[in-house]
Amino acid sequence: MSRVRVVTDSTADIPEEIRKRLEIEVVPLKVHFGSQTYIDSLSIEPQEFYRRFSESSQPWKSSQPSPIDFLAKYKALTGPDPETPVISIHLSSALSGTYQSAVLARSMLDEERDITVIDSRTASFGTGIRVIRAAEAAQAGKSRDEILKLLEELDEKSSLFFLVNTLQYLHKGGRIGKAAAILGSMLQIKPILSIDEDGEITSVDKVRGQRKAMDRILELLRETWKPDEPIEVGISHGDAREEAETLSALINQEFHVKRTTFTWVGPAIGSHSGPGTVALFVIKA
Repeated sequence: MSRVRVVTDSTADIPEEIRKRLEIEVVPLKVHFGSQTYIDSLSIEPQEFYRRFSESSQPWKSSQPSPIDFLAKYKALTGPDPETPVISIHLSSALSGTYQSAVLARSMLDEERDITVIDSRTASFGTGIRVIRAAEAAQAGKSRDEILKLLEELDEKSSLFFLVNTLQYLHKGGRIGKAAAILGSMLQIKPILSIDEDGEITSVDKVRGQRKAMDRILELLRETWKPDEPIEVGISHGDAREEAETLSALINQEFHVKRTTFTWVGPAIGSHSGPGTVALFVIKA
């Protein structure tokens, strides 16, 4: 049987070098600024996006791929060999219609095609870290069922926390979810957010100041992870590399980190979270 192929969308925020090395296929979202439309992280890089975001009060918007976009990708991967297994892992369906577009594309293909579409129920590198694990397993020759079991095991125990400078962008974009309850009490407060089992953004806590927020995240990690338990860490940021590295250093002081990956929060996610976002993703190594 052909090797399993792994597909995701651009909101997984996987660094280009890793995407190429693991042959991860990406279906991009689009971002819109006024009358201009860009392909997420392709025709506009994160650095340029955040510079322009900070210089203008005009809102950025994102749009999901169409089913036709996914259909073309699935056909390209399975055309030479319809039995090629495809695992397609995507942004939480509670935050975007991307997953639904992928499901609809799958329904347009004949049943012989072995395509599994997964709602990651997370976002940014929370999706990306799972996609990377799936792609590594695929390159190692694991079967579709073995990779799906691996993904289920990763979902059993993981941690996700993120900090934003302001909730206004999530609110304006309609992505604030269950965190809406803290909108009226955010003066000088740093919200610690997460994504719950339904794939919706939710409030975990709120503290005063960035460093106190990071210290609180360490406390929350201690509730889930033992100091000697091997973990893999992913940290994505919206033009806030220094803060991302500070958080990483704090985690490395207390936990057994086997691998850390830094990446940008790309334009599609960044148009809703805004500059200064720092997001932490932890799974077992």
